[in-house]
Amino acid sequence: MNKTNQTNTATSKELLIGTRPVIEAIEAGKQIDKVLVQKGLKSKTFGELQPLLKQHDILVQKVPPEKLNRITRKNHQGVIAFVSPVSFQNLGEIVTRTFEKGETPFILILDRITDVRNFGAICRTAECTGVQAVVVPSRGSAPVNFDALKTSAGALNHIAVCREANLKETITHLKNSGLKIVGCTEKTEAVSYSADLSGPIAVIMGSEEDGISGEYLKMCDLSVKLPMRGKIGSLNVSVATGALLYEVIRQQEYL
Repeated sequence: MNKTNQTNTATSKELLIGTRPVIEAIEAGKQIDKVLVQKGLKSKTFGELQPLLKQHDILVQKVPPEKLNRITRKNHQGVIAFVSPVSFQNLGEIVTRTFEKGETPFILILDRITDVRNFGAICRTAECTGVQAVVVPSRGSAPVNFDALKTSAGALNHIAVCREANLKETITHLKNSGLKIVGCTEKTEAVSYSADLSGPIAVIMGSEEDGISGEYLKMCDLSVKLPMRGKIGSLNVSVATGALLYEVIRQQEYL
């Protein structure tokens, strides 16, 4: 097939094509994962869209017209939006509601996990281990799209996802709410099995490339690593997340 006739893997139910449909979707409260905007675009309707994108902190990527044309043959007017299959929820409300129900908050924070398959697999494990919310930054993370939903085996339909503009403020809020912040990193001597992972807890997992950001690592109450016996010094982030989340379960329910 000729390259110019190829389309993006996104399905029609993921896409909003054209400036006015995107405006209407945002005003109607639909969750937008990201918006592609043609470089140099200037139009009256785009002038209406811009403040909405800023107000709702929606990720915008400026791209050449060729990329938009590969995604759709319809008249996109220089704007294509990707709709998220999940509704993002308020983290503060989830934590408060969990305490009010007499349950122990168990939160997972993902710092710049960019691979959609890793993200989906992590959400699947998080749902299975009873995590009440998965927190992701509004920028620099994997898209919460239909590929993620599929990879999660439907778990994204059953677990809260909270998209936060400032993870530093989010971590501070969780600390002030009484949660222990635990970072999983190779840059520590403490092993997860000997650490105290009981009580209200928020686990931070870092990016596939360089782990947890330094400023977030400094905010952790505890840093732990998984024991490694082999010659390879690191695990896939999805596998590492699963191992740590199940250690939290073991300590909270079986000790």
